Amino acid sequence: MLHSLRMVTLAALMLLAAAATVHAQTATADDTAKFLAGMMPSAASPLVPLTNDPAWQRHAKFFDTAFGQLEQRQLSRIRAWADTNLAAPKPTMFYMFSGPDFLYANAFHSKASTYVLSALEPVGSVPDLTRLPRGGMVSALYNVERSLGSILSFSFFITKDMKTDLQAGQISGTLPILYVFLARSGMTVKSVGPISLDNTGAAHFAGENPGPNAVRGVRIVFTGSDGQEKTLYYFSTDLSNSGVKASGFLKFCATLAPGNSLLKSASYLLHSGNFTTVRNFLLNNSATIIQDDSGIPLAYYSTKKWRLFPFGRYLGPIDKFPQHYQPSYAELFRRAQPIDFGIGYRWRTPETNVLLSVRLPDDGSPAIDATSSAEAAPPPPRPRRLRPPADIGPQPGGGFFFWR
Repeated sequence: MLHSLRMVTLAALMLLAAAATVHAQTATADDTAKFLAGMMPSAASPLVPLTNDPAWQRHAKFFDTAFGQLEQRQLSRIRAWADTNLAAPKPTMFYMFSGPDFLYANAFHSKASTYVLSALEPVGSVPDLTRLPRGGMVSALYNVERSLGSILSFSFFITKDMKTDLQAGQISGTLPILYVFLARSGMTVKSVGPISLDNTGAAHFAGENPGPNAVRGVRIVFTGSDGQEKTLYYFSTDLSNSGVKASGFLKFCATLAPGNSLLKSASYLLHSGNFTTVRNFLLNNSATIIQDDSGIPLAYYSTKKWRLFPFGRYLGPIDKFPQHYQPSYAELFRRAQPIDFGIGYRWRTPETNVLLSVRLPDDGSPAIDATSSAEAAPPPPRPRRLRPPADIGPQPGGGFFFWR
């Protein structure tokens, strides 16, 4: 009897030891994010031996250089601009048509505690990297690099390239890019899990049934250097009128409103009649909107509800979108303040336009604390019939930039 009890106890201990070993060999989401970003995971991570691979070391060196240059050229300047011109940020920021672009969401709105990103691309997945064959790992790292090529160089994604690069292997969708951007932004990933929205906008998590027409996404909880917990939502959803009508996405967003919004390289979709619902939502639920001219047309900003602060230079759309030239935008930007970074399709600094729109209180009184130093731009004069300028210089990819 005693011998049998000892055997049972020994077996139980062996099972516990095996379970602990398996657990120890499973990389955390934060270590996975750092590894994909070319940064060293924690010392106890099972991913550490993989960092000795020359392919990962080359990957890390490539990202160190690329993100270092981007930080100096754009991100640090955007943060300085935001610190100067956004004095009363809201806890929530909305970034429609974003893809996985947490990088610029955080640069413009580093003080937000909840980020809501949305676009068509699926969430995808990141498997256990320790189980990938060496050839699979090399391919995965290369595809991640390729998918980030345009945003690291020009500040936006080229969707057709993302579809190719992030469906070519076991690492797919937007999740690996979100991981890279979180890690390279100095964040620590605490938890990652699926989220779905039902027709009422209610959130459902793993194992729960959201019903038909559910919007699928991911919720990432992370912390910055100050240790404060923040939440990043990314939803894969159709933002056209018919798409948002059939889903609870905007109802979910309304529970987090008002927020600060960002629109960048949005393919002028909000200029069309097929995206009026999202356009109206942003105008009704944003305290501020930062955009380039591919965002909301100037005609929809009521001077009774908004103060407009133009920065940079408006040269009109690139030659792929000549029909979206705005004479009133050109007039408004005649007295724009200078800017020292570039975003959007006009990604070169001397060609960039940024419009900061600040919503006035409901009574129409001046929003004195809305910005810290920007002076109000004069109301736009009556637009003149101006001819759209030709595009200046070659643009990246040489093709049609859709959704981003």
